Formats: sequence, C-alpha cells, structure tokens
Amino acid sequence: MHYDTIAAISTPLGEGGIGIVRLSGKDAVTIVEKLFSSPRGKKLEESESHSIIHGFITNPPTGARIDEVLVAVMRAPKTYTREDVVEINCHGGILPLRKVLELVLKNGARLAEPGEFTKRAFLNGRIDLSQAEAVMDIIRAKTEESGRVAVEQLSGGLSEKITAFRDRITSVCAHIEAYIDFPEEEIAPSSLESIVSDIQDIRDGLVELSKSFEEGRFFREGLKVAIVGRPNVGKSSLLNTLLKRDRAIVTETAGTTRDVLEEYLSIKGLPVRIMDTAGIRETHEMAEREGVLRSLSAIENADIVIAVIDGSAPMNVEDKAVLEKVTEKRSVIAINKSDLPAAQPYLETALRAYSEDAVNISAKTGSGLDALKDKVLTLSMTKTYKTQLGSPFDERPGVIVTNVRHKIAIDTAVAALNNGASLLRAEMPLEIVAVEMRDALDRLGEIVGTVTTEDILAMIFSEFCIGK
Repeated sequence: MHYDTIAAISTPLGEGGIGIVRLSGKDAVTIVEKLFSSPRGKKLEESESHSIIHGFITNPPTGARIDEVLVAVMRAPKTYTREDVVEINCHGGILPLRKVLELVLKNGARLAEPGEFTKRAFLNGRIDLSQAEAVMDIIRAKTEESGRVAVEQLSGGLSEKITAFRDRITSVCAHIEAYIDFPEEEIAPSSLESIVSDIQDIRDGLVELSKSFEEGRFFREGLKVAIVGRPNVGKSSLLNTLLKRDRAIVTETAGTTRDVLEEYLSIKGLPVRIMDTAGIRETHEMAEREGVLRSLSAIENADIVIAVIDGSAPMNVEDKAVLEKVTEKRSVIAINKSDLPAAQPYLETALRAYSEDAVNISAKTGSGLDALKDKVLTLSMTKTYKTQLGSPFDERPGVIVTNVRHKIAIDTAVAALNNGASLLRAEMPLEIVAVEMRDALDRLGEIVGTVTTEDILAMIFSEFCIGK
C-alpha cells in the first residue's frame, strides 16, 4: 500500500533520559537524512537495517545543531508498520523533542493521527484488528495479570480461537451451499442432523467464550470498588493506607471529601478501581450535598462496596442508612478503628442483617487490610457473579474476551447460528439458512478485521495516543 510518511513523538512529554521521535513511510530515511550529520560521515541511506548511528540533528538552513542523537534505521518489511521506520533518540526534554519533530514535519513528513502507526501495522497485515486493540490494553494495563492477558491477545490467542470458529462455520456454509448449487440432491435426515449438530457445537463454544467477558472486563477496566460510609469513619484514611500513600485529604472535620476520588490498586493481580466517596448523610450545604449524590451513584455503579463504620463509636442512624443502601450490592463491612476500644458489644452479629461479610480493620495501623482484600477478591469470584476468576490466576483457562466490541460481535454470531439451526429444523429454504451462516461469519470477521469499515477503524484507533 502507498502511504505518505508520518511522524510523532512516541514517548511521554516531560523530562527523562531519552525521548523518541518516530517516523514511518517510504520517505522516512530520506527525510531524516536531510537533518542528520554523523561525525564519522556515515549516511543513513547507506546503513544496514536495524542499525543505530550516532550523530546530530541540525537545522538545514543554518547548520545549527539541535540535539545529539542516536538514530535507529529499520527497513521494511521487518518493522512495526511493515514500512521503513526511523526512530530518533533525543535527550528526553520537551524542547529538543519538539524542535526535532518540527524539523521532520517541515522536511516532508506529516503529524501522525492517534494510533496511526498501529493502524498501518494492521492495514499492512502485520497484526489483525484484535491484536491492534491489545496494544492499547498493554499500554493501559494496571497490574501484571492484566498485562499478561493483553500480551496473550497481542500474541494472537484470541485471533487463533476466532479463526478456528470461522473455519468451522465456513465448512458448514460449504455443505449448505453445495446443496443449494445442486437442488436435485436432497439433504438426508442424517445429514441434516449432522449439520445442525455442527452449528450447535460451534454456538456452544462461542457462548463459553462470550461468558469470559466478565472476567476480561475486570482485567481490562478494573473491578470497581466503592468505599462508602457516613462522615469521619475513616474512608479516606482507608484509601491512603491501601494505596500506601496520601492520596486523599484526611482531617477531623466531617465532610472533608466532597467528590469521588478514584485510584488503581492491585489485589493478587486483579486490577481494582477503588473509589473514596463523600460521607453519606443529610445535609443542606450545596457542595456536600452534591458529593453525597455522587457517593450514591458510586454505590449504584460499583461491582463491590466496602461499607466503613467506626467500631469505636456506637452505630447510629447514619450508619444504618448507609448499610441499608448497600444490602442489594455485593458488599463487605469494614469495622474501622480496631486499634481503639470497641464501643458496641456483639457488633458483628448485628451487622449480619446487612452483609454476611464483615472484617475488623484499622486504617491507622493497617491491621486487617489483608483480610479485607481477601474478602473483596472472594466476592469477585462468587458463582453468582458469573466470572471464571480463580486463584491462583495462572490456573485460569485459556483465552478470554476483554473488549465489549468483541463480545457484541460474538453474541450476534451466536444469534445468527441459533437462527440458522432453527431454520434448518423447520426445513426452510437453504438460501435463508446460508444468509444466517454468512452473517455469523461476518460478525466474527469484525473481531479480527477480515470484515471491517472505516467507522470501526476510526472508533478503535481514536483511543490510541499519538505516536503509537
């Protein structure tokens, strides 16, 4: 395919040891050659592929040196994009990177769009669409396990599985269309049942793959856990202790937290999006009231709720109001301030009316936090939650679906297969059955990119950063 040459800064802006300006396209080497000078007189266009050359980036009109660099030259097709790729390794500061990028753009390159390097890798056939999406999952991975799941997808695990299903559907299509081409050959009852059985077997496999999405969603987006409670029970202190840093402001004044604070935490490899919320109580103060509304919304949207109460004070009306709001959620009650004398005997017994899970903790000393994490992990693995999460994670079965786009495509394919099997049993015209089979084939093709549209590509790659 013929493309123009694109360029972008591929490392985060800011101070660092190295910053990279990346180019991809047929003129990548030629453009950089105009700006590059080697103390030993080396030429980029004469260099071997996958070599690094030391030198300087200079401003052609003046000859002024912009930065001392290492230039990596990688020639097609053995590159990330399957085009010529040049990476200019500059000193990692905003000024040298921007100046080098400006010179590259002035000399024939254009600024890359978000995700355009990876998009070219897809369009040039180096990776399929699900692998391209896995690139962003790797970048966004919050834990070792979520990174492993993404790498598995990038390595082609999901692609291989989807391709195998598509091959089986293609085989069914071939049988059906053979009978369409030769209508004088009627389908014997045994052959009909064999085709229906094949369709149902493919459908069952896709249903199982679709079920893995709940687990995959957790690894991709993180398990949403909301910390709730009345004011001054230690919610922000608990967040800080879990994160092992001061993320939330903690004071003795009730109502300090006015908004939902969100951070990521790893619990045995599971990424957790933990949210500290405003204290829930009746209030007429406008800002605090808005915070309470956001807390209630966080409860509604959370996968699991940690309801915090103060074990050093008697449970009051506000505590009970909070606990009643979480009774329909998967929740664990954290009885905080266990480092202080308990104010209410048999408290854990009284709390069973609201949740079967309660644990004594101290946000101040860290006591009980491991038990709290175990409770959260256990709740995420309950059968009613319909996930395949297990412990340890390395015993988790095979490929999982992490992307909602993939799940929708799989579920649509399942519906088409169900329709096809029903039409066959009802002895409807085979042409209609073939339409359903081809629809299932196309829906799975959308996952790996054999069937796609510009709208789908634009949606996927718009989520990427510029330079990847």
